[in-house]
Amino acid sequence: SHSRIEKVFYNGIYFNNMSHLEEMYVLGNLNVVKIKKVTPETNIASLKPPRASTTAIPLQYEPHGPRYSVRNNQVIFQSWSFAFGISVNTGLRLFDIRFKGERIVYELSLQEAISVYGSNAPGGMLTRYMDGSFGIGRFAFEMVKGVDCPYTATYVDTYHLMESEKSQKLKNSICIFEQNSGLPLRRHYSSFHYMYYGGLPNTVLVIRSISTLGNYDYVFDFIFYSNGAIESKVHATGYITSSFFFADGTKYGNRVGENTLGTIHTHFINYKVDLDVGGTKNSVVGHDMTYEMVEAPWNSNLKIQRPKINRVILDSENQTAFQLHAAMPRYIQFASDQKNKWGHERSYRIQIVSFAGDYLPEASPVEKAMNWARYKLAITKRKDEEPQSGSAYNQNDPWTPSVRFSDFIDNESVKNEDLVAWITTGFLHIPHAEDIPNTVTAGNAVGFYLRPYNYFNEDPSIHSRDGVYFTSNQDSEKCDINQAACVSKTAACVPKLPPFTYDGFENMLNL
Repeated sequence: SHSRIEKVFYNGIYFNNMSHLEEMYVLGNLNVVKIKKVTPETNIASLKPPRASTTAIPLQYEPHGPRYSVRNNQVIFQSWSFAFGISVNTGLRLFDIRFKGERIVYELSLQEAISVYGSNAPGGMLTRYMDGSFGIGRFAFEMVKGVDCPYTATYVDTYHLMESEKSQKLKNSICIFEQNSGLPLRRHYSSFHYMYYGGLPNTVLVIRSISTLGNYDYVFDFIFYSNGAIESKVHATGYITSSFFFADGTKYGNRVGENTLGTIHTHFINYKVDLDVGGTKNSVVGHDMTYEMVEAPWNSNLKIQRPKINRVILDSENQTAFQLHAAMPRYIQFASDQKNKWGHERSYRIQIVSFAGDYLPEASPVEKAMNWARYKLAITKRKDEEPQSGSAYNQNDPWTPSVRFSDFIDNESVKNEDLVAWITTGFLHIPHAEDIPNTVTAGNAVGFYLRPYNYFNEDPSIHSRDGVYFTSNQDSEKCDINQAACVSKTAACVPKLPPFTYDGFENMLNL
């Protein structure tokens, strides 16, 4: 094949070729924009702090050492256990997630991240990134202690083999830590009849990797709660992709510099969740609500609008494939045929937190390469020949992709089958002045929860030894009554911290 120049673009004008551009320049018919040399004072991209801090940042640590264990790729934390790894193409993934020895999830893994850009410049309007083709795990570089993860976290090296005959080591590319969120997981204060306080601090286990894919940095977290819930979350930060600002550029973003347009784009992130709730045979149940108007049983003249549960069993893949902005039951569960103590199906609920923009219209010639993003949730029958929602090769030929996710949805039964949930989260990003120099993580986080729904007979966190309870008749300042009163005695000494090290620039090619 041979390449050819179709047009030459400069400052909003398309020219037939370079000679045409040169001709217009010589004739003085070209609106030339002269770019000023960047100085330290005008460098809007610099991340160097203007001054050093005079106080140390708050530090979290374990008074008696870590309460979790990491052995090879196995993690144990309270009632949780799981195995972890990282795929060179798709990034962080977990296997065999168990609570009190019972498997809940066979596989929880990142699948792909894409971005679709808009601009009035040719490069920007054509940009569609499929990050799996670059290697989400390949670019999970070393994390900085005290910034990317808590200073005292456990750091794990990873290895991959790609474009080389030798494996490459990425030092400290996964971190694991327990974190006190500063929020109670549950609490109640009673001053009626019987005066007491009961609460539980929300300490969670986090496993994290951060991938730098060109300009963007994605912080991928899997978070484990003591009530049996799992949260998957991704934060976005890094530099925005921009276009040269000219003409009607503000239809496609905001001006963020003298000659810089921050271009509108979408982020979509896809996950595979192979749930095994009470075994491998599950069904999909939806719950929502409606209001019904009834007469009060004690007074026929009194009309009451009362909420009522709407329950539906979704039998086929076509019924469990929910397009991005389609209506969906607000409660979606993987239900087993086992019952809890109260006669309900033991289930896990999928709760999605997302504010995705619109996906590519199906008329787009490259839409098929990433059409898992059509769906906020699709539940399919598990098949060995459908291991991933996309392919690293889809970027190379998006017109005839190696994997077309929509083919997975072929109306097969999902009743009492081994099922997989494919979950898409995302957000619309219209860059603005505060994205300079970097997009911040605050407000730029999406994800989902896997929450027990009648899976247990009660909240399992009630058995946590971290709970605090005392009554008005007890001395809450005594350690044997209230363990929170012991903190000032047992956690008064700051631990001896290891020295700061960072080798993230070693053996790297400076592009």
